[in-house]
Amino acid sequence: MLDPFGRHITYLRVSVTDRCDFRCVYCMPEHMTFLPKADLLTLEELERLCGAFIAKGVERLRITGGEPLVRKDVMRLIDRLGSRIGNGLNELTLTTNGSQLARYARDLASAGIQRINVSLDTRDPLKFRAITRWGDLSKVLAGIDAAQDAGLKVKINTVALRDTNEDELADMLEWAHGRGMDLTLIETMPMGDIDGDRTAQYLPLSLVRANLERHYTLTDSDYRTGGPARYVHVAETGGRLGFITPLTHNFCESCNRVRVTCTGTLYMCLGQNDDADLRTPLRASQNDDLLNAAIDSAIARKPKGHDFMIDRRQKRPALARPMSLTGG
Repeated sequence: MLDPFGRHITYLRVSVTDRCDFRCVYCMPEHMTFLPKADLLTLEELERLCGAFIAKGVERLRITGGEPLVRKDVMRLIDRLGSRIGNGLNELTLTTNGSQLARYARDLASAGIQRINVSLDTRDPLKFRAITRWGDLSKVLAGIDAAQDAGLKVKINTVALRDTNEDELADMLEWAHGRGMDLTLIETMPMGDIDGDRTAQYLPLSLVRANLERHYTLTDSDYRTGGPARYVHVAETGGRLGFITPLTHNFCESCNRVRVTCTGTLYMCLGQNDDADLRTPLRASQNDDLLNAAIDSAIARKPKGHDFMIDRRQKRPALARPMSLTGG
């Protein structure tokens, strides 16, 4: 698949549910209204949809949510997709909040997943509870232990939040690298309505990097995982540190990604509202002709870049669509 700007689309992120067992303050309101379960694609439909993209050249597939591991019988889908590794699919990965990892880590490894991303913004139990509202840090840390014991390569994703965890980022770096895990820092993204003022949370990673460089030697790296992170090598720890900067430096010029929600809506860009309905053609016929045509039409209008912007006057998100629906 080739978009209008000559970028090959080889990476698909698939949300299997918009539901989550956390209510992170930068992601959603505490009393979130989730989609009716009847609106979601079945696991069989999700597998067929992924198969169509793999047939069209998608080599890397990431399972997301919400929290993907809260979806009932999700391992059935992950096992089926894992069987495609080496047969068109090069890699199957997962993004998780870690709450269910202790239960599923070995099953994920058995399915063919080799690496996962775990979202973790603090190692302070009280602060973790405040950020996630419902989360239990001890379960997440136990999940990370279980994942590493199962042989999974773990990368930690940390959202940088002003006046919340900015004083912990160096500690997160030391801890992650000390355990052989990469760390990626992420700017909060202006998506979805939340309780409170998102503009107060925003911490530019240009400032974070400058602060870290007072204590660490950061050397730009050409290492890539297929996602939007730009990596540096940290001389003092020997590890890698990634930066995802949708606001201070967009990552659109090399975008090879599209996203499908759990309802079968395809978003060609995380930061744009243009979408394509894949559920209707998926259910209209048992062959994939209509589905393939809908995918081709959507890729043909993939935009050059996103329009993320924090409106500091209106204090409204750039997009009303929540991240938990879009799928990371």
